[in-house]
Amino acid sequence: MLGTIVNAAAILIGGAIGLLLKKGIPERVSSGIMQGLGLVVIYIGISGMLKGQNALIATISIVIGGAIGMILDFDGRFNRFVGGLEQKLASKSDSGSKFSEAFITTTLLYCVGAMAVVGSLNSGISGDHKVLFTKSILDGVSAIVFASTLGPGVLLSAIPLFLYQGSITLLAQVLAPVLSTAAVAEMTCVGSLLILAIGLNLLKVTKIKVLDFILAIFLPIGLVLFM
Repeated sequence: MLGTIVNAAAILIGGAIGLLLKKGIPERVSSGIMQGLGLVVIYIGISGMLKGQNALIATISIVIGGAIGMILDFDGRFNRFVGGLEQKLASKSDSGSKFSEAFITTTLLYCVGAMAVVGSLNSGISGDHKVLFTKSILDGVSAIVFASTLGPGVLLSAIPLFLYQGSITLLAQVLAPVLSTAAVAEMTCVGSLLILAIGLNLLKVTKIKVLDFILAIFLPIGLVLFM
């Protein structure tokens, strides 16, 4: 669990630093930083997509996962949940902040992708925390920028990250036989597709409800075994 603990702490520390810098960053500069981050997120998404070996698996995962997510309204339910948290946790002086956007965007960015899955597996199976330590540095730096531009919702993303990566780490020995190299590659591909969508949303090119597709990340586990 050490790697996950360090990762969550990095987000909290980076987010706290970002909040301190918030009033010192002009809107023009913060807007430019967000556009730059959007481009970087798109680059990360495209890089991860190329690790997929079977486009059919990615297609089926996105279609089925998206259909289930839209029917069950994952995005709507999650936004209503976050809206309730915003009313309870966001101060009146911060009522204009993008609390929900910050929480959703950073939670997905930090939890979806190869480093979260592979790093947690390595941490649980062999005690090798190198991948998660590297991810911690990246997440901590991005948390500074995100918190300074989007607000305190970034810090709250440390909770789902801790639960998500911690669960994979604790269950790594049980999941290892199922999560073959091929399965991880396809999960990375599908997850990176969602990261690409996040980048496009950050650039305001699209308004994709990424949360509706979150289940698609896990479908390659069964599809790889089946195919």
